[in-house]
Amino acid sequence: MSAEHDHSHHEHQHHGDHSGHTGHEDHQQGKVSWGMAASATLHCLTGCAIGEVLGMVIGTALGWGNLATIVLAVALAFVFGYALTMRGVLRAGVGFKQALKVALAADTVSIIVMEIIDNGVMLVVPGAMEAGLTSGLFWGALAFALFVAFLLTTPVNKWLIGRGAGHAVMHAYHH
Repeated sequence: MSAEHDHSHHEHQHHGDHSGHTGHEDHQQGKVSWGMAASATLHCLTGCAIGEVLGMVIGTALGWGNLATIVLAVALAFVFGYALTMRGVLRAGVGFKQALKVALAADTVSIIVMEIIDNGVMLVVPGAMEAGLTSGLFWGALAFALFVAFLLTTPVNKWLIGRGAGHAVMHAYHH
């Protein structure tokens, strides 16, 4: 390359300084911000909510009882939760088996806590599980259950990440 084609002044956006990934330095020292914990929880909630809603919709549409509907919703929450995490890790060039191990390590505790909370809320809201898919009660209770699960799982994720567990295992694959 000749001197007249000096590219040192060009900005390559895909090689940024990763300033959008706040908290990495704090995490490495065991300090985790609430923002990082909330972000990890929101990531987990996204996959869980997709599976949870799909399971509730299928079980309710088929007229299944509470137990069968919840079992399906929980199973699909795990499937979609892990799949969402694996998608990002696979994109980083990691093989399927290792990506699955990362997803299991990153999300299992968070999904378990989230599922216990949101299904528990659905069970205690009177009539929520029996309400049909066209009912505001069903959708309102489900939205409320997911919101409560987010609020109560965020401190769990903060604690896990601060100990190098949970979503902390994914940080190596963010670049």
